[in-house]
Amino acid sequence: MDQERNEAPKSDGSESLLTVIIAFAMNVLIAVAKSAAAVLTGSASMVAEAVHSWADSGNEVFLLIAERRGGLGRDRAHPFGHGRETYIWSMFAAFGLFAVGAAVSVMHGITSLRDPEPDANYLVGYIVLAISFVLEGVSFLQSVRQAHAGGRRLSMHPLRFVSRTSNSTLRAVFFEDAAALTGLLIAAAGMALHEITGNAVYDAVGSILVGLLLGVIAIFLIQRNSQFLLGQPAMPVTRGTMLRFLLEHPDIDRVTYLHVEYVGPVQYYLVAAVDIRGDMREHDVAVLLRRIEAEIEQQDIIVEAVLTLSTADEPSLQR
Repeated sequence: MDQERNEAPKSDGSESLLTVIIAFAMNVLIAVAKSAAAVLTGSASMVAEAVHSWADSGNEVFLLIAERRGGLGRDRAHPFGHGRETYIWSMFAAFGLFAVGAAVSVMHGITSLRDPEPDANYLVGYIVLAISFVLEGVSFLQSVRQAHAGGRRLSMHPLRFVSRTSNSTLRAVFFEDAAALTGLLIAAAGMALHEITGNAVYDAVGSILVGLLLGVIAIFLIQRNSQFLLGQPAMPVTRGTMLRFLLEHPDIDRVTYLHVEYVGPVQYYLVAAVDIRGDMREHDVAVLLRRIEAEIEQQDIIVEAVLTLSTADEPSLQR
């Protein structure tokens, strides 16, 4: 079962925290620069980008809390630990991205369509966008590196890995940074078309497009976090590894039922129906089941394991 740590080794906890800290620091710097540029240029796209960066900065605070709270261990009030808190705080971050980043950007763009901004200092805007692109790229490369490492361990494409991983903070930073880089290109195009044509509509449309992009990303993140909160089954490779572990156990003859679901980032709740080898007394079977459960829970990725007995007519699961 050791290979199941491949989704996110223990070192990835600190790596995820580092990813969020880098993203937070970069977003604060970028938000200040964009806000100053928005005042100087009057660009609707730049205003949308400034709002986007401030929203991202606030979201990183939620993600930092998610990392802190989700790492708390089990206690009497929380027998499965606090892992699902990661998805609660990540959900707050996604709602913030939607309400602040997406909604405000779209509304500002619509307002700018009605009352176009005059020409302004485009050079300042381009410089700030270029600097922001470099800083956002630094943050994005950190999350890309982590996604590549996780995907390589599970033989998955990095984009597929980051979409399916139970590490909600990595997913949030990855997609928010990707949206930020795309948004910068949209803002630059809107400003350039405004400058070339003298028509402020392009700049306003750029703001709306940035808002719609953030809305799509936010909805995706909200959906994924809600799936993990409701009970996301483990990846097939994870379930297969745990089934193989049970079938290879010297005291287990058959496994007829197996359910594995996430209760936090790379933390699982396992329920299985097994057929014990031999013909033991009821008391001895109960003791053996508890012992096997304890063996399974020694794996740091298993928060809770519950085993019950199979009936004779139930078909055995295959590896």
